[in-house]
Amino acid sequence: MTSSIILVTGSTRGIGAAIAETLTLRGAQVLSHGRRPAPGVIGADLAEPSAPQRLWEQALDLSSGTIDVLINNAGLFEANPLDGSDIAWLDGWEDTLRINLTSAAQLSRFALRHWLERGVPGRIVHIASRAAYRGDSPAHWHYAAAKGGMVALHKTIARGYAAHGILSFAITPGFTATAMADDYLASRGGPALLADIPLGRVATPQEIATIAAFCALDAPPSMTGAVIDANGASFVR
Repeated sequence: MTSSIILVTGSTRGIGAAIAETLTLRGAQVLSHGRRPAPGVIGADLAEPSAPQRLWEQALDLSSGTIDVLINNAGLFEANPLDGSDIAWLDGWEDTLRINLTSAAQLSRFALRHWLERGVPGRIVHIASRAAYRGDSPAHWHYAAAKGGMVALHKTIARGYAAHGILSFAITPGFTATAMADDYLASRGGPALLADIPLGRVATPQEIATIAAFCALDAPPSMTGAVIDANGASFVR
């Protein structure tokens, strides 16, 4: 599958950029996405309800009408304090759910219809989080809920479409060395938080990218439905 055409959301930085680079080195044609358009990057603000459809259609235009793999990586991780105003709290909840879960569901739907209509196989890789199982801080209910929903979405797709050759995989990283996580780590005590990670360090984006590339290109079909943890043994199931 090294000639696969792969759409990677949120691929201009952090884990997404590492995934895009790893896949490109493997010979895949990567369709990159960011919040704003740039050379070689499809711009789409996934906080807007219509953005996933525009993103999918532009990706199809750039790939001559074929996408083999979708990687749902785009995410928002912002604190939403319990004592904020009702409107601010609800806005934070809805923005996070839309970007982290609803847009992933929309894109998954477009991908499934694309493959089913053509009678071809396809793969979806969902970048979820340890928070889906362990929960998160009191200011991050919305993030944990979104990632828990992503895991449920993934399992449902895997069970519902395996007979059509459509495979689904999920990865649940713990803390990863990205700009998105750095501020959170500092707010929760910085190095002291590492005491909760038996490995003694956070994951690197390249580690998560290696797993994502495996799921996108190499994982055997019998692995569909799998959730792969990458958290330094800070949460084991």
